[in-house]
Amino acid sequence: MALHYHIGTSGWHYEHWRHRFYPVKLSKTKWLEFYATNFSTVELNNSFYKLPSEAAFTTWRDSSPANFTFAVKVSRFITHIKRLKDTEEAVGRFIGRAQILGEKLGPLLYQLPPNMRRDDERLEAFVSILPQELKHVFEFRHQSWLEEPVFKILHKYSIGLCVFDMPSLSCPLVATADFAYVRFHGSTGLYWSCYSDDELADWAKRLADLAANLKEVYIYFNNDAEAFAVRNAMTLRGYLQA
Repeated sequence: MALHYHIGTSGWHYEHWRHRFYPVKLSKTKWLEFYATNFSTVELNNSFYKLPSEAAFTTWRDSSPANFTFAVKVSRFITHIKRLKDTEEAVGRFIGRAQILGEKLGPLLYQLPPNMRRDDERLEAFVSILPQELKHVFEFRHQSWLEEPVFKILHKYSIGLCVFDMPSLSCPLVATADFAYVRFHGSTGLYWSCYSDDELADWAKRLADLAANLKEVYIYFNNDAEAFAVRNAMTLRGYLQA
């Protein structure tokens, strides 16, 4: 199976992208369709704050092209409030809703809170209940998690490690499944700074090395200010496809 890079942005519904990316007079209801003419994937992040309705998932599925992929950020109720404990009902409800996307459903992203320290037993108890036919990814925001024993747990269950780039925390470039998942949050300022072409050229080489034995790599830019995410995603795509 040939390696496939899925490259896009974290979200698409940003008012400040009008003028910078979206045509000025284009209705917001057409933004996803326009976005999909430029990218083949997007990371849904509003699902982190509130579980989208069935109608919303249906609209996203039906207004995107056949080969489009949605990565879906899992509810903070599961990751931040319940902190992975006693979550079977909530996980089932969330995944059931996300599966409305059908074949367009990509990885499910679980972002843990920055004040949640490593707990191997809790992590393994949680990942053991996840449906294995879907792709799952963990983004750890506390340094204590970014250690080999945690990576072994993820690998045991074919769960992806979210590799991220952000100013305040460093993450090793590791794949724990047959795919990789990478988030760019900003090079010098969280969510607002723009990556230089030189930085992205360097990242392209590192990602190509990481992807040598993988089937897919999902890459999302979360630096939405000034539509930097759009520009950086297009630039990195150009380097990886060169």
